[in-house]
Amino acid sequence: MERFIMCILFFVIINALALMQFTAAQTVHVVGDDLGWIVPQNGATAYSNWAASKRFSVGDILVFNFTTNEHDVLQVPKASFDECSDDNPIRNMLINGPANVTLNSTGEQYYICTIGRHCELGQRLAITVSATSSSPLPAPSPTTPTTPSPTSNDFTPAPTSGPTAGSIPAPNATPNSSSSSSVLATLLLSMFPIFMGLIF
Repeated sequence: MERFIMCILFFVIINALALMQFTAAQTVHVVGDDLGWIVPQNGATAYSNWAASKRFSVGDILVFNFTTNEHDVLQVPKASFDECSDDNPIRNMLINGPANVTLNSTGEQYYICTIGRHCELGQRLAITVSATSSSPLPAPSPTTPTTPSPTSNDFTPAPTSGPTAGSIPAPNATPNSSSSSSVLATLLLSMFPIFMGLIF
């Protein structure tokens, strides 16, 4: 009986350690902090300065605070970002504010508002996402388009399956797992049968 209790205790400790490592890797970033997701008075520098002071990792969550029907969020490739165009969207358009986006891949990511001339006036965000929070990668600096192209508000949002719209998640909300968390959890769970074999 004592071995069984020790085994259960070991299993609980291993799972608690894996869960702590998993949740520690997540950071919630409120885009623009107190500014929120609006047309900034000082142009695109507001969001590029904000992003330059942050480190973004896979599993982190971006929270875009905006008023529904006044702004939206669309992830686009760099070419569309530079032109403030909603061509070739990467994710579904988020039209209900506030909106949450879970960062699920590494590299440069670009977000714009497609309403009116909001993007041309600076409502756009460029970030660099790393695999871990200790990476020293800086945020890319946005470039100013030379000939702004008009945006189309005809883009019909698809059902939300990737990012979710809603309120800011609780601190213990479960994000998409980062690769290091997955590796740790797999390692710890694979050790459990070995430990069980040693006890019994």
